[in-house]
Amino acid sequence: MKKYGIIGYPLSHSFSQKYFTQKFTDEKIKDAVFEVYEMPDIKGVEPLLSDKELKGFCITIPHKKNILPYLFERCGAVEEIGACNCVRIKNGKLFGYNTDVIGFEKSFVTHLQPHHKAALVLGTGGAAAAVTYVLKKRGIAYHSVSTSNKPETLAYSELDKNILEAHSIIINCTPLGTYPKTDQMPDIPYQFITSKHYLFDLVYNPLLTKFLALGKEKGAIIQNGYDMLIFQAEENWKIWNE
Repeated sequence: MKKYGIIGYPLSHSFSQKYFTQKFTDEKIKDAVFEVYEMPDIKGVEPLLSDKELKGFCITIPHKKNILPYLFERCGAVEEIGACNCVRIKNGKLFGYNTDVIGFEKSFVTHLQPHHKAALVLGTGGAAAAVTYVLKKRGIAYHSVSTSNKPETLAYSELDKNILEAHSIIINCTPLGTYPKTDQMPDIPYQFITSKHYLFDLVYNPLLTKFLALGKEKGAIIQNGYDMLIFQAEENWKIWNE
């Protein structure tokens, strides 16, 4: 039996397990299972490495950066971003990939317009790193926004009409608004959002977060993280079965 899985914490609502379990049923794949490995500490991955049936796993919050010391080899995106969300196990060694990059780019470009030339990236974690990697690749200028006083980032309190006018793309890379805390949202001045804006939320549950709903009220283009997850999951499957 081939095993695949997801590591992270918490994992009470795992998209990946539901997706791959259904995929195995639909495609009549009978020699594979997908497990959930909930672990608050990355050291929890160590016992998994002795399981010879485990062929690969995906990684979510908070371990996309924590997994790096365990990797035998890293793809170029992982090297540049410093975050890994997909591991293939071969001959007992871990090979790291970043499929957030592929998933985000494929979903993001579907609504991209010629006037979308600059972005605000909300958050500075592993997912945000994948997003900024894509923005750089596509020549889109960006500013990161953070609650901490990190160098070269904007504070939420600095966001005003001028900044929002200059950045027609706003990408939420924080977990704010995720079920069950659906009343939460990034603290940005929504009154300055217009129909020229494009709001992308990496959150997929619920499909319409408060962040997106407020953008929609202003006539902005909106996109949630569901399609990104589908693209990403299929890329993981390709990597695990190369």
